[in-house]
Amino acid sequence: MKSTSYDYDVLVIGSGPGGYVAAIRASQKGLKTGVVERDALGGICLNWGCIPSKALLKNATLMHEFQRAEEFGFKLNGLTFDFKKIIQRSREVAEINSKGVDYLFKKNKISIVEGSGVLFDEHTVEVLEKDGKGKKKVTADKIIIATGGRARAFPGVEFDGKKIITYKEGMSLPSQPKKLIIIGAGAIGVEFAYFYNAFGSEVHLIEMMSHILPIEDAEIAGQLERSFKKQGIKLYTSSKVEKLQKTSKGVKLSVQSGDKKTELEGDVALVAVGVQGNVENIGLEKLGIEIEKSAIQVNEFYQTKIPNIYAIGDVIGAPWLAHVASHEGIIAVDHLRGVNPHPLDYGAVPGCTYCQPQVASLGLTEEKAKERGFELKIGRFPFRASGKARAIGETDGLVKLIFDAKYGELLGAHILGSEATELIAELGIAKTLETTIYELQHTMHAHPTLSEAVMEAAGDANKEAIHI
Repeated sequence: MKSTSYDYDVLVIGSGPGGYVAAIRASQKGLKTGVVERDALGGICLNWGCIPSKALLKNATLMHEFQRAEEFGFKLNGLTFDFKKIIQRSREVAEINSKGVDYLFKKNKISIVEGSGVLFDEHTVEVLEKDGKGKKKVTADKIIIATGGRARAFPGVEFDGKKIITYKEGMSLPSQPKKLIIIGAGAIGVEFAYFYNAFGSEVHLIEMMSHILPIEDAEIAGQLERSFKKQGIKLYTSSKVEKLQKTSKGVKLSVQSGDKKTELEGDVALVAVGVQGNVENIGLEKLGIEIEKSAIQVNEFYQTKIPNIYAIGDVIGAPWLAHVASHEGIIAVDHLRGVNPHPLDYGAVPGCTYCQPQVASLGLTEEKAKERGFELKIGRFPFRASGKARAIGETDGLVKLIFDAKYGELLGAHILGSEATELIAELGIAKTLETTIYELQHTMHAHPTLSEAVMEAAGDANKEAIHI
């Protein structure tokens, strides 16, 4: 595939978890690779998303554990925290990870072209330098667009970064709000609700759908709702924000819940109603590359209608997940170099929410499986019946497994509980290998472990669980 007529064999626009992984894969396979980046290496995920948010959530988890210290025989008097230092630690973690990408680029001999990339023609990207004064053209045989996404705005209301904010400002507020209103209870909204509530902010979480985490299994989401209410988070489901405005002191909202209307006031409103792709001002229209609802249209190998131009990650639409973008990047590179990769199985994508208790899932929910006409066997195992969960004081939640009754195939896996985001990996392998109920039930799990709940849930689907 190599060509000497271009500056690069592969040029990637964007260095997030899709872009930098694609670049490394291309370089590993002997292709001369460049990456155009206008900001910090690592994109939103490493700098303002996945990584720094988990650093904050670790602090929140510690705070909850400190508050439960007497359960474990400890007495903590006069517990205090430094909110600015908590934020600072998160930023330091992000900076280290961004430097890690820089190291990987140097190791793999990947060139960094600083500035904003705009498609000029099928093989040329015009790069506007960071200071906005200069520009240069860079050519490549293949181009991968990985420009990512950003928070979708609330209709008719602009973000100001102080009173009406996105996740980005939510991770770096100069002081803790006394009262925080979050619009949207997907993973981002739920994680911020958990974080700020842990440190004593009064949190109101509003969701238009019938339950929080609306793409998750309703039973799992319902149990998380009960946990959140115990933690003091105020929930509004099946509720729509009719009006959002700034006031001299903060924000004011009108929330419609069926026939009931609620007026809310707070210091800050964090809007988490979705993601839109960064498709503007990168030259897509000029080349006739198709866009639908802020998402670049691609085939199963991430080619746009122009065969040598690919697009991956948030810019091609849901699911807006870092690990999805990374896998899409690998598939795109393998395809552009002439290999025939397997298309990504979007039915086996793990989704994780890092509140406590954690939520993790893959495959079909019970509702979706029924809609598709499957006859089901469902197994459940509550963590309150797990010896390990009782030993570590984490009995909230359950493992729920959904199987096709006819063939025993695993259709969906849903976990609420401590370390759910780690436990889900076993079920990802199981689904990839087309594991059955019998195989999961009779795979020996070490005792005592939280993972035994997976084995027990499989047994429960056959009405053969031992410990419930």
